[in-house]
Amino acid sequence: RLIGERRAIMDDESGITRDRHYGYSDWTGKNFTVIDTGGYITNSDDIFEEAIRTQVELALDEATVILFMVDITEGVTGLDEDFTKVLRRSKKPVFVVSNKADNSDRMQMYGEFYSLGFGEIYPISAQSGAGTGELLDEVVKHFPENDPEDPYEGIPKFAIAGKPNVGKSSFLNLLLGKERSIVTDIAGTTRDAINTHYKMYGKDFILVDTAGIRKKRNVHEDVEFYSVLRSIQAIQDCDVCIMMIDANDGIQSQDLNILRIAQQNNKGIVLLVNKWDTISKDTKTAKKFEKEINEKLAPHTYIPILFISVHEKQRVFQAIEKTLEVHGNRTQRIPTSKLNDVLLPEIQRNPPPALKGKYINIKYVTQLPTYTPTFAFYCNLPQYLKESYQRFLENKIRHHFDFTGVPINIFFRKK
Repeated sequence: RLIGERRAIMDDESGITRDRHYGYSDWTGKNFTVIDTGGYITNSDDIFEEAIRTQVELALDEATVILFMVDITEGVTGLDEDFTKVLRRSKKPVFVVSNKADNSDRMQMYGEFYSLGFGEIYPISAQSGAGTGELLDEVVKHFPENDPEDPYEGIPKFAIAGKPNVGKSSFLNLLLGKERSIVTDIAGTTRDAINTHYKMYGKDFILVDTAGIRKKRNVHEDVEFYSVLRSIQAIQDCDVCIMMIDANDGIQSQDLNILRIAQQNNKGIVLLVNKWDTISKDTKTAKKFEKEINEKLAPHTYIPILFISVHEKQRVFQAIEKTLEVHGNRTQRIPTSKLNDVLLPEIQRNPPPALKGKYINIKYVTQLPTYTPTFAFYCNLPQYLKESYQRFLENKIRHHFDFTGVPINIFFRKK
Protein backbone atom coordinates (compact mmCIF):
# COMPACT_ATOMS: atom_id res chain seq x y z
CA ARG A 1 0.00 0.00 0.00
CA LEU A 2 2.76 2.46 0.94
CA ILE A 3 5.03 1.86 -2.06
CA GLY A 4 2.14 1.56 -4.53
CA GLU A 5 3.03 -1.83 -5.99
CA ARG A 6 2.72 -5.53 -5.19
CA ARG A 7 6.31 -6.30 -4.31
CA ALA A 8 6.10 -8.31 -1.07
CA ILE A 9 4.52 -11.78 -1.23
CA MET A 10 1.30 -12.01 0.84
CA ASP A 11 -0.46 -15.14 2.09
CA ASP A 12 -2.72 -16.15 5.01
CA GLU A 13 0.00 -18.55 6.19
CA SER A 14 2.22 -17.02 8.92
CA GLY A 15 5.98 -16.60 8.43
CA ILE A 16 5.85 -15.73 4.72
CA THR A 17 8.15 -12.68 5.01
CA ARG A 18 11.64 -13.62 6.21
CA ASP A 19 14.25 -11.10 5.08
CA ARG A 20 14.20 -7.29 5.24
CA HIS A 21 12.38 -5.88 2.23
CA TYR A 22 12.91 -2.28 1.03
CA GLY A 23 10.70 0.03 -1.04
CA TYR A 24 10.34 3.78 -1.68
CA SER A 25 7.39 6.04 -0.93
CA ASP A 26 6.45 9.69 -0.57
CA TRP A 27 3.83 11.69 1.28
CA THR A 28 3.10 15.45 1.15
CA GLY A 29 6.35 16.06 -0.72
CA LYS A 30 8.54 14.01 1.63
CA ASN A 31 10.31 10.92 0.26
CA PHE A 32 11.24 8.00 2.49
CA THR A 33 12.27 4.33 2.51
CA VAL A 34 9.91 1.66 3.86
CA ILE A 35 11.35 -1.54 5.39
CA ASP A 36 9.05 -4.57 5.64
CA THR A 37 10.10 -7.28 8.11
CA GLY A 38 8.95 -10.75 9.13
CA GLY A 39 6.79 -11.42 12.19
CA TYR A 40 8.70 -11.28 15.52
CA ILE A 41 8.19 -14.47 17.56
CA THR A 42 10.06 -15.28 20.79
CA ASN A 43 10.77 -18.65 22.47
CA SER A 44 10.47 -20.60 19.23
CA ASP A 45 12.67 -23.50 18.16
CA ASP A 46 11.90 -22.94 14.48
CA ILE A 47 15.17 -22.46 12.54
CA PHE A 48 13.68 -19.49 10.66
CA GLU A 49 12.15 -17.63 13.64
CA GLU A 50 15.52 -16.86 15.24
CA ALA A 51 16.92 -15.61 11.91
CA ILE A 52 13.79 -13.48 11.32
CA ARG A 53 14.21 -11.90 14.79
CA THR A 54 17.77 -10.89 13.81
CA GLN A 55 16.46 -9.32 10.59
CA VAL A 56 13.78 -7.38 12.53
CA GLU A 57 16.35 -6.05 15.02
CA LEU A 58 18.63 -4.92 12.17
CA ALA A 59 15.67 -3.07 10.60
CA LEU A 60 14.85 -1.39 13.96
CA ASP A 61 18.45 -0.12 14.16
CA GLU A 62 18.17 1.40 10.65
CA ALA A 63 14.73 2.98 11.10
CA THR A 64 13.86 6.59 11.97
CA VAL A 65 10.24 5.72 12.84
CA ILE A 66 8.70 2.33 13.73
CA LEU A 67 5.21 1.26 12.64
CA PHE A 68 4.10 -1.44 15.11
CA MET A 69 1.47 -3.44 13.21
CA VAL A 70 -1.25 -5.20 15.24
CA ASP A 71 -4.38 -7.09 14.15
CA ILE A 72 -7.59 -5.29 15.18
CA THR A 73 -9.61 -8.52 14.85
CA GLU A 74 -7.40 -10.40 17.33
CA GLY A 75 -6.85 -7.67 19.92
CA VAL A 76 -3.74 -7.55 22.11
CA THR A 77 -1.87 -10.88 22.03
CA GLY A 78 0.99 -12.21 24.15
CA LEU A 79 3.32 -11.78 21.15
CA ASP A 80 2.33 -8.09 20.90
CA GLU A 81 3.15 -7.58 24.59
CA ASP A 82 6.52 -9.34 24.20
CA PHE A 83 7.37 -7.18 21.20
CA THR A 84 6.64 -3.91 23.07
CA LYS A 85 9.70 -4.65 25.28
CA VAL A 86 11.91 -4.87 22.16
CA LEU A 87 10.45 -1.61 20.80
CA ARG A 88 11.03 0.29 24.06
CA ARG A 89 14.70 -0.66 23.95
CA SER A 90 15.01 0.94 20.49
CA LYS A 91 14.08 4.42 21.87
CA LYS A 92 12.60 5.41 18.47
CA PRO A 93 9.15 6.97 17.82
CA VAL A 94 6.61 4.10 17.70
CA PHE A 95 3.19 4.28 15.99
CA VAL A 96 0.75 1.50 16.84
CA VAL A 97 -1.08 0.66 13.59
CA SER A 98 -4.13 -1.55 14.04
CA ASN A 99 -4.66 -3.17 10.66
CA LYS A 100 -7.73 -4.92 9.15
CA ALA A 101 -10.12 -2.10 10.21
CA ASP A 102 -12.02 -2.79 7.00
CA ASN A 103 -15.44 -1.45 8.09
CA SER A 104 -16.94 1.12 10.48
CA ASP A 105 -17.61 -1.48 13.22
CA ARG A 106 -13.98 -2.65 13.21
CA MET A 107 -12.77 0.97 13.17
CA GLN A 108 -14.12 1.32 16.74
CA MET A 109 -12.39 -1.83 18.10
CA TYR A 110 -8.91 -0.37 18.63
CA GLY A 111 -9.35 0.85 22.25
CA GLU A 112 -7.63 -2.10 23.96
CA PHE A 113 -4.33 -1.34 22.18
CA TYR A 114 -3.87 1.71 24.43
CA SER A 115 -2.80 -0.83 27.09
CA LEU A 116 0.47 -1.28 25.13
CA GLY A 117 1.49 2.18 26.37
CA PHE A 118 2.49 3.89 23.10
CA GLY A 119 -0.18 6.60 23.07
CA GLU A 120 -2.30 7.26 19.96
CA ILE A 121 -3.59 4.23 17.99
CA TYR A 122 -4.04 4.44 14.21
CA PRO A 123 -6.73 2.08 12.82
CA ILE A 124 -6.17 1.43 9.11
CA SER A 125 -7.10 -0.95 6.31
CA ALA A 126 -3.98 -1.81 4.33
CA GLN A 127 -6.24 -3.50 1.78
CA SER A 128 -8.38 -0.42 0.98
CA GLY A 129 -6.02 2.31 2.20
CA ALA A 130 -8.49 3.71 4.76
CA GLY A 131 -6.76 5.56 7.61
CA THR A 132 -3.30 5.53 6.02
CA GLY A 133 -3.39 9.27 5.25
CA GLU A 134 -3.84 10.29 8.90
CA LEU A 135 -1.06 7.91 9.90
CA LEU A 136 1.40 9.23 7.30
CA ASP A 137 0.60 12.87 8.21
CA GLU A 138 2.00 12.15 11.69
CA VAL A 139 4.85 9.87 10.55
CA VAL A 140 6.44 12.37 8.13
CA LYS A 141 6.71 14.97 10.94
CA HIS A 142 9.60 12.89 12.30
CA PHE A 143 11.61 13.08 9.06
CA PRO A 144 14.19 15.88 9.40
CA GLU A 145 14.74 16.58 5.71
CA ASN A 146 13.53 15.61 2.28
CA ASP A 147 15.39 12.71 0.68
CA PRO A 148 15.66 12.14 -3.09
CA GLU A 149 12.70 10.40 -4.71
CA ASP A 150 14.63 7.17 -5.26
CA PRO A 151 18.29 7.44 -4.21
CA TYR A 152 19.17 4.34 -6.24
CA GLU A 153 17.49 5.27 -9.51
CA GLY A 154 19.84 4.80 -12.44
CA ILE A 155 22.25 2.60 -10.44
CA PRO A 156 22.96 -0.75 -12.21
CA LYS A 157 21.25 -3.86 -10.82
CA PHE A 158 22.94 -7.26 -10.61
CA ALA A 159 20.57 -10.18 -9.95
CA ILE A 160 21.99 -13.31 -8.26
CA ALA A 161 19.99 -16.17 -9.78
CA GLY A 162 20.02 -19.97 -9.83
CA LYS A 163 18.34 -23.10 -8.50
CA PRO A 164 17.57 -23.46 -4.76
CA ASN A 165 20.49 -24.06 -2.39
CA VAL A 166 23.39 -23.19 -4.70
CA GLY A 167 24.65 -20.50 -2.28
CA LYS A 168 23.07 -17.25 -3.57
CA SER A 169 22.24 -15.77 -0.14
CA SER A 170 25.58 -16.90 1.34
CA PHE A 171 27.34 -15.15 -1.57
CA LEU A 172 25.46 -11.89 -0.85
CA ASN A 173 26.09 -12.09 2.91
CA LEU A 174 29.82 -12.71 2.37
CA LEU A 175 30.10 -9.66 0.12
CA LEU A 176 28.29 -7.46 2.64
CA GLY A 177 30.05 -8.88 5.69
CA LYS A 178 26.70 -9.20 7.50
CA GLU A 179 23.53 -11.29 7.38
CA ARG A 180 21.39 -9.52 4.80
CA SER A 181 19.60 -12.69 3.70
CA ILE A 182 18.68 -15.63 5.91
CA VAL A 183 20.75 -18.74 5.08
CA THR A 184 19.86 -22.36 5.94
CA ASP A 185 20.40 -25.77 4.34
CA ILE A 186 16.67 -25.85 3.54
CA ALA A 187 15.94 -25.20 -0.14
CA GLY A 188 13.57 -22.27 -0.65
CA THR A 189 14.73 -20.20 2.35
CA THR A 190 14.72 -16.95 0.33
CA ARG A 191 11.26 -16.04 -0.94
CA ASP A 192 11.28 -12.41 -2.04
CA ALA A 193 13.84 -10.69 -4.27
CA ILE A 194 16.06 -8.81 -1.79
CA ASN A 195 17.68 -5.54 -3.00
CA THR A 196 20.91 -4.30 -1.37
CA HIS A 197 22.90 -1.18 -2.24
CA TYR A 198 26.63 -1.97 -2.53
CA LYS A 199 29.79 -0.04 -3.38
CA MET A 200 33.00 -1.61 -4.67
CA TYR A 201 35.95 -0.52 -6.86
CA GLY A 202 34.50 3.02 -6.73
CA LYS A 203 31.21 1.88 -8.36
CA ASP A 204 27.67 1.89 -6.94
CA PHE A 205 25.28 -0.95 -7.77
CA ILE A 206 22.30 -2.87 -6.42
CA LEU A 207 22.71 -6.59 -5.63
CA VAL A 208 19.44 -8.54 -5.86
CA ASP A 209 19.25 -11.88 -4.04
CA THR A 210 16.49 -13.99 -5.64
CA ALA A 211 14.60 -17.11 -4.63
CA GLY A 212 15.79 -20.38 -6.19
CA ILE A 213 13.96 -21.24 -9.43
CA ARG A 214 12.80 -24.85 -9.62
CA LYS A 215 11.10 -26.65 -12.48
CA LYS A 216 7.41 -25.83 -12.79
CA ARG A 217 6.32 -29.39 -12.00
CA ASN A 218 8.22 -29.28 -8.67
CA VAL A 219 6.47 -26.10 -7.46
CA HIS A 220 3.50 -27.05 -5.27
CA GLU A 221 2.91 -24.11 -2.90
CA ASP A 222 1.42 -20.73 -3.86
CA VAL A 223 4.22 -19.01 -1.93
CA GLU A 224 6.92 -20.72 -3.98
CA PHE A 225 5.01 -19.97 -7.19
CA TYR A 226 5.09 -16.24 -6.37
CA SER A 227 8.75 -16.50 -5.26
CA VAL A 228 9.65 -17.87 -8.69
CA LEU A 229 7.68 -15.07 -10.39
CA ARG A 230 9.58 -12.48 -8.31
CA SER A 231 12.89 -14.11 -9.28
CA ILE A 232 12.06 -14.07 -13.00
CA GLN A 233 10.95 -10.42 -12.65
CA ALA A 234 14.27 -9.61 -10.93
CA ILE A 235 16.18 -11.12 -13.90
CA GLN A 236 14.04 -9.11 -16.34
CA ASP A 237 14.69 -5.88 -14.38
CA CYS A 238 18.45 -6.33 -13.85
CA ASP A 239 21.41 -5.21 -15.96
CA VAL A 240 23.63 -8.27 -15.33
CA CYS A 241 22.51 -11.72 -14.19
CA ILE A 242 25.00 -13.45 -11.87
CA MET A 243 24.07 -17.08 -12.51
CA MET A 244 25.18 -19.56 -9.82
CA ILE A 245 25.40 -23.32 -10.23
CA ASP A 246 26.57 -26.09 -7.89
CA ALA A 247 29.92 -27.62 -8.89
CA ASN A 248 28.69 -31.04 -7.69
CA ASP A 249 25.69 -30.98 -10.05
CA GLY A 250 27.29 -29.34 -13.09
CA ILE A 251 25.07 -27.34 -15.43
CA GLN A 252 21.60 -28.87 -15.68
CA SER A 253 18.53 -28.24 -17.81
CA GLN A 254 16.98 -25.88 -15.24
CA ASP A 255 20.18 -23.80 -15.16
CA LEU A 256 19.99 -23.53 -18.95
CA ASN A 257 16.34 -22.42 -18.68
CA ILE A 258 17.32 -19.61 -16.29
CA LEU A 259 20.18 -18.55 -18.60
CA ARG A 260 17.71 -18.54 -21.49
CA ILE A 261 15.47 -16.08 -19.61
CA ALA A 262 18.47 -13.76 -19.15
CA GLN A 263 19.49 -14.13 -22.82
CA GLN A 264 15.96 -13.51 -24.13
CA ASN A 265 15.88 -10.30 -22.09
CA ASN A 266 19.32 -9.24 -23.44
CA LYS A 267 20.99 -9.19 -20.01
CA GLY A 268 24.69 -9.40 -19.33
CA ILE A 269 25.59 -12.80 -17.80
CA VAL A 270 28.34 -14.08 -15.50
CA LEU A 271 28.34 -17.79 -14.62
CA LEU A 272 29.67 -18.74 -11.16
CA VAL A 273 30.42 -22.38 -10.33
CA ASN A 274 30.07 -22.43 -6.53
CA LYS A 275 31.27 -25.07 -4.01
CA TRP A 276 34.44 -25.58 -6.08
CA ASP A 277 36.24 -26.50 -2.82
CA THR A 278 34.17 -29.71 -2.59
CA ILE A 279 35.46 -31.05 -5.94
CA SER A 280 38.56 -33.27 -6.08
CA LYS A 281 40.63 -31.81 -8.89
CA ASP A 282 43.88 -31.79 -10.82
CA THR A 283 45.41 -29.18 -13.16
CA LYS A 284 42.91 -29.92 -15.97
CA THR A 285 39.66 -30.17 -13.97
CA ALA A 286 38.62 -26.52 -14.43
CA LYS A 287 39.32 -26.56 -18.20
CA LYS A 288 37.41 -29.80 -18.63
CA PHE A 289 34.48 -28.44 -16.59
CA GLU A 290 34.48 -25.21 -18.61
CA LYS A 291 34.52 -27.16 -21.89
CA GLU A 292 31.51 -29.25 -20.79
CA ILE A 293 29.58 -26.09 -19.84
CA ASN A 294 30.38 -24.36 -23.15
CA GLU A 295 29.24 -27.43 -25.10
CA LYS A 296 25.84 -27.15 -23.39
CA LEU A 297 25.71 -23.35 -23.83
CA ALA A 298 26.65 -23.47 -27.54
CA PRO A 299 26.36 -21.34 -29.61
CA HIS A 300 26.26 -18.81 -26.70
CA THR A 301 29.86 -19.30 -25.59
CA TYR A 302 30.45 -15.62 -24.77
CA ILE A 303 29.56 -16.10 -21.06
CA PRO A 304 32.53 -15.80 -18.63
CA ILE A 305 32.82 -18.72 -16.18
CA LEU A 306 34.39 -18.36 -12.72
CA PHE A 307 35.02 -21.15 -10.21
CA ILE A 308 34.33 -19.89 -6.69
CA SER A 309 33.80 -21.12 -3.15
CA VAL A 310 31.63 -18.93 -0.91
CA HIS A 311 32.41 -21.23 2.04
CA GLU A 312 36.20 -20.86 1.58
CA LYS A 313 35.92 -17.22 0.35
CA GLN A 314 37.68 -18.06 -2.92
CA ARG A 315 37.42 -15.66 -5.91
CA VAL A 316 34.21 -14.06 -4.56
CA PHE A 317 35.38 -10.48 -5.13
CA GLN A 318 36.77 -11.49 -8.53
CA ALA A 319 33.20 -12.46 -9.41
CA ILE A 320 31.98 -8.91 -8.69
CA GLU A 321 34.93 -7.46 -10.61
CA LYS A 322 33.95 -9.59 -13.61
CA THR A 323 30.29 -8.54 -13.24
CA LEU A 324 31.28 -4.85 -13.34
CA GLU A 325 33.40 -5.60 -16.41
CA VAL A 326 30.42 -7.26 -18.15
CA HIS A 327 28.21 -4.27 -17.27
CA GLY A 328 30.84 -1.99 -18.84
CA ASN A 329 30.82 -4.16 -21.99
CA ARG A 330 27.03 -3.95 -22.16
CA THR A 331 27.01 -0.14 -22.05
CA GLN A 332 30.01 0.55 -24.32
CA ARG A 333 29.51 2.49 -27.56
CA ILE A 334 31.80 1.97 -30.57
CA PRO A 335 32.21 4.90 -32.99
CA THR A 336 30.72 4.25 -36.44
CA SER A 337 34.00 5.09 -38.21
CA LYS A 338 35.90 2.52 -36.14
CA LEU A 339 33.23 -0.16 -36.77
CA ASN A 340 33.41 0.37 -40.54
CA ASP A 341 37.22 0.49 -40.60
CA VAL A 342 37.39 -2.88 -38.84
CA LEU A 343 34.38 -4.80 -40.19
CA LEU A 344 34.11 -3.78 -43.86
CA PRO A 345 37.54 -5.34 -44.74
CA GLU A 346 36.40 -8.55 -42.98
CA ILE A 347 33.20 -8.53 -45.09
CA GLN A 348 35.19 -7.96 -48.30
CA ARG A 349 37.41 -10.96 -47.49
CA ASN A 350 34.36 -13.12 -46.69
CA PRO A 351 31.35 -11.66 -48.55
CA PRO A 352 27.83 -13.07 -48.04
CA PRO A 353 27.12 -16.01 -50.40
CA ALA A 354 25.14 -15.12 -53.54
CA LEU A 355 21.56 -16.32 -53.62
CA LYS A 356 19.54 -16.94 -56.84
CA GLY A 357 22.32 -15.23 -58.78
CA LYS A 358 22.01 -12.06 -56.73
CA TYR A 359 25.05 -10.60 -54.96
CA ILE A 360 24.62 -9.03 -51.54
CA ASN A 361 26.64 -5.90 -50.96
CA ILE A 362 27.00 -4.65 -47.37
CA LYS A 363 27.86 -0.95 -47.55
CA TYR A 364 27.81 0.34 -44.00
CA VAL A 365 27.48 -0.66 -40.32
CA THR A 366 26.54 1.34 -37.22
CA GLN A 367 25.73 0.68 -33.57
CA LEU A 368 22.17 1.64 -32.67
CA PRO A 369 21.48 3.77 -29.56
CA THR A 370 19.99 0.95 -27.49
CA TYR A 371 20.91 -0.28 -24.00
CA THR A 372 21.96 -3.69 -25.34
CA PRO A 373 24.72 -3.79 -28.01
CA THR A 374 22.78 -3.71 -31.29
CA PHE A 375 24.28 -3.31 -34.77
CA ALA A 376 22.60 -2.46 -38.06
CA PHE A 377 24.21 -3.59 -41.33
CA TYR A 378 22.95 -1.67 -44.39
CA CYS A 379 22.92 -3.58 -47.66
CA ASN A 380 21.11 -3.91 -51.02
CA LEU A 381 19.27 -7.23 -50.34
CA PRO A 382 18.81 -7.73 -46.54
CA GLN A 383 16.14 -10.41 -47.07
CA TYR A 384 18.69 -12.82 -48.59
CA LEU A 385 21.14 -12.83 -45.67
CA LYS A 386 21.21 -16.14 -43.80
CA GLU A 387 21.50 -16.79 -40.05
CA SER A 388 24.91 -18.44 -40.54
CA TYR A 389 26.31 -15.18 -41.94
CA GLN A 390 24.77 -13.27 -39.04
CA ARG A 391 26.71 -15.57 -36.67
CA PHE A 392 29.88 -14.93 -38.70
CA LEU A 393 29.42 -11.15 -38.26
CA GLU A 394 28.75 -11.56 -34.53
CA ASN A 395 31.95 -13.56 -34.13
CA LYS A 396 33.92 -10.86 -35.96
CA ILE A 397 32.46 -8.14 -33.72
CA ARG A 398 33.40 -10.17 -30.63
CA HIS A 399 36.87 -10.84 -32.06
CA HIS A 400 37.65 -7.12 -32.51
CA PHE A 401 35.72 -5.63 -29.56
CA ASP A 402 35.23 -6.87 -26.00
CA PHE A 403 31.62 -7.93 -25.54
CA THR A 404 32.35 -10.76 -23.08
CA GLY A 405 29.21 -11.78 -21.18
CA VAL A 406 26.87 -9.69 -23.34
CA PRO A 407 24.37 -10.83 -26.01
CA ILE A 408 24.64 -8.97 -29.34
CA ASN A 409 21.71 -8.14 -31.63
CA ILE A 410 22.29 -7.79 -35.39
CA PHE A 411 19.81 -6.36 -37.90
CA PHE A 412 20.04 -6.03 -41.68
CA ARG A 413 18.50 -2.95 -43.24
CA LYS A 414 17.86 -1.82 -46.81
CA LYS A 415 20.46 0.74 -47.93
